[in-house]
Amino acid sequence: MKGPKITKPLLLLDKVKCLSNIAFMAGKAEKHNLVLRPHFKTHQSATIGEWFRDYGTTSITVSSMTMAEYFANHGWDDICVAFPFNRHEMDTANRLAKKINLHLTVCSAETTEFIKQSAVAETGIYIKTDTGYRRTGIYHDNTSEIDHILRIIRKSKNLVFTGFLVHNGHTYHSPAPSEIERIHAQSNARLVELKNRYINQFPGLILSTGDTPSCSISENFTGIDEIRPGNYVFYDLSQCHIGSCKPSQVAVALAAPVVARHADRNEIVVYAGAVHLSKEYMVLANGRKIWGQVVSPDPGGGWTVPVPGAYVTKVSQEHGTISCDSEFFSRIETGDFLIILPVHSCLTANLMRSYTSTEGQLTDHLAAIPPG
Repeated sequence: MKGPKITKPLLLLDKVKCLSNIAFMAGKAEKHNLVLRPHFKTHQSATIGEWFRDYGTTSITVSSMTMAEYFANHGWDDICVAFPFNRHEMDTANRLAKKINLHLTVCSAETTEFIKQSAVAETGIYIKTDTGYRRTGIYHDNTSEIDHILRIIRKSKNLVFTGFLVHNGHTYHSPAPSEIERIHAQSNARLVELKNRYINQFPGLILSTGDTPSCSISENFTGIDEIRPGNYVFYDLSQCHIGSCKPSQVAVALAAPVVARHADRNEIVVYAGAVHLSKEYMVLANGRKIWGQVVSPDPGGGWTVPVPGAYVTKVSQEHGTISCDSEFFSRIETGDFLIILPVHSCLTANLMRSYTSTEGQLTDHLAAIPPG
């Protein structure tokens, strides 16, 4: 890799792959006449965010008020905070609503009433809707609660009903693309029922859905107005596992120094543990838990195909243990660097706090900025 010498764990970014992923989803949105409001919580980078503008992105999604403020300060003026609103951040919300087109997400009439009493500028409201994930949100068939929220919005001079928003996070655990398609179709049908019920009262309401697996795989978005995928900008090992992408599309990987070798058990210890890769794991078909997979480096400083059987099978705070076959083990020496595809790129990026491109350029990350 070009640039400064690597001395410790480093999150590598392949800009070419990243741009290809951005272009792919922009093309899909255009094909299906959808608004693409990408979720920026995956990369959390003003620099990477600018790459989206070249593909027509004008509206974005974030997962916190801090993130909303960060991207607003970098010129984004249509932002959805797709996380249940935290009433302790009303001052921040009001400050942003005065200068950008801000959309908040609510899961109850109680929170909506609080925003109604506190909002000082026009603020869009998405109703977080649960169509099957069972994490949070109002059940799609709980129309009495939805009616209550809409009455509150209708009586407010500052609140505007944007629409129904859903995230089907259970697609990330699907055993096959067919299950992703089933979840997606069921969720869309339930959202369309809501749209049909309320469209006469709110002619401008939209349906917004957002998981990367569905948005990557499906070609059926009938009735949907907006998509909010985020992980697709990088993809990761779990997305490969469920069929959302190919390993060649994964745009980030962790470079990890080898610090120990154990020939008696074909295990390699790297300086890359839970504080780098996170503790999120995936389970292979044989029941084995893994926290990453080694990939082969290429001469240009990037990476190519996964190394068969070379998995991160244990992590502690700083240690990562790679299990492999004897042939691969024999080729690795202490002091070498191994390149590892993370299970969940969003969490790994958040932990690593910066990116180094395969050309050696450092790229910013919100988590690296001191608070205050």
